[in-house]
Amino acid sequence: MSADPFAGLQPETMWKHFSAITKIARPSGQEEAVKAYVLQWAQSLGFEVKHDEIGNLCVHVPASPGKEASPVVVIQGHLDMVCERDSDSPNDAEQGKIEVVLEDGWIKAVGTTLGADNAIGVVAGMAAAEDKDVVHGPLDLLMTIDEETGMTGAIELDPSIVRGRVMLNLDSEEDGTLYAGCAGGCDTKMALQMDPQDLPADHVAFRVAISGLKGGHSGLDINTNRLNSIRAMARVLQQAASATGLLLYSIEGGSKRNAIPRESVAVVCVPKSEVPGLRTAAETARDALLLQYAGLDDGLEIKFEEVDAPAKTFSRIDTSRALRLLRGIPSGVIAMSQELPGLVETSTNLGVVTTEADTIHTISCSRSSVAPALRDVLDTLGSVGTLAGANVVEHGGYPGWKPDMESHVLHLTLRAAERLFGKTPDVTAIHAGLECGLLGERIPGMDMVSFGPDIRSAHAPGERVNVETVGNFWALLKELLKDLS
Repeated sequence: MSADPFAGLQPETMWKHFSAITKIARPSGQEEAVKAYVLQWAQSLGFEVKHDEIGNLCVHVPASPGKEASPVVVIQGHLDMVCERDSDSPNDAEQGKIEVVLEDGWIKAVGTTLGADNAIGVVAGMAAAEDKDVVHGPLDLLMTIDEETGMTGAIELDPSIVRGRVMLNLDSEEDGTLYAGCAGGCDTKMALQMDPQDLPADHVAFRVAISGLKGGHSGLDINTNRLNSIRAMARVLQQAASATGLLLYSIEGGSKRNAIPRESVAVVCVPKSEVPGLRTAAETARDALLLQYAGLDDGLEIKFEEVDAPAKTFSRIDTSRALRLLRGIPSGVIAMSQELPGLVETSTNLGVVTTEADTIHTISCSRSSVAPALRDVLDTLGSVGTLAGANVVEHGGYPGWKPDMESHVLHLTLRAAERLFGKTPDVTAIHAGLECGLLGERIPGMDMVSFGPDIRSAHAPGERVNVETVGNFWALLKELLKDLS
């Protein structure tokens, strides 16, 4: 078998660009290198490129011969990716070190995220512009920045760089499904100030590490009910604190507010005489978690390592306050949709906890397709934080995309899919923050639909994209562009 996992894959042009982009570091807010790749490509083909002040790109692609009078179609994707890695992996997406394999029909990353979310959408637009067999009218390849951490590119888009009023968002992750709506969302940041005390002389310190969890996308995978490592750590430590004189020094968990956290680490101190009690209480909590999450997160591991004792630690009262806050912050599905069976309506994800000097910081990412329900979750988080004495700030809110079942481009896409595949795709909304809601606000009158291939474990190591469904996705894009021209 060839050492190149992309060898022989079709469409060749699309996979060529995808392979190149997997070698480029592109975490949110650091898209300069991938933008340089796109600019070099556009210049080599003579395409005009428009920039806006925030850093978005829009490549203006001329129409196929004879299609110059057709409406301009916007093909939209985002340039950044979530850079997650297993702690023991030699690979690191944040440094552009992604190891790619072809495994059972899937292109997959080893030990890191792959970035198919949303490189697949970006390279599909590039391939459509480059491939002479694709019939299309004028195209706007709109490539936004910083989607994963705050949708900054969409929020601050300069509408003047975009000519079209029909948009194909290629940031969906389920073959055979068309998306006509998405959830809105907002982050909640809490800062719990503590009062460090001198550590009693008879105490020893331990590093407690939780690992082995699956994690995943905080929108698309929230309905899997996977174990959240931050809440797992708080549960383990709270049970240990009830059996010992445990004092918390620090707690860290998760790295992205829109990823279900897979790993957490805490440093705690206990009297020397209570070390056996610490281990017993933690093992009891671990066994309860394994029983509760059997079949969902069987890989849970908890490790103890004695470390040098710190000079100061949090008091028992502050330790209890912090652990109660972390146990009290809701995380998971809040409500299911009453209109679309199987769709999550409202959720919240406790994605990050860090300790900085005398303050514990948390970030939660909340989503809902119903604005009052989102407001209710945000108010709940605010109440929990305030009761614990934390400073609570909402950050980065964005609107949902309300479904328009009379959309012209939606109906064209349905008909194209029916012709190609002999069956009608599902039409639904997605419990994730597509940029469509924001772009629809920035560019009034934009008619939109979203679709994509099968992508699994987005935002988690081992992210993969199904090769066969990429072929379906490409065929639908080609057919739809022809119809729109």
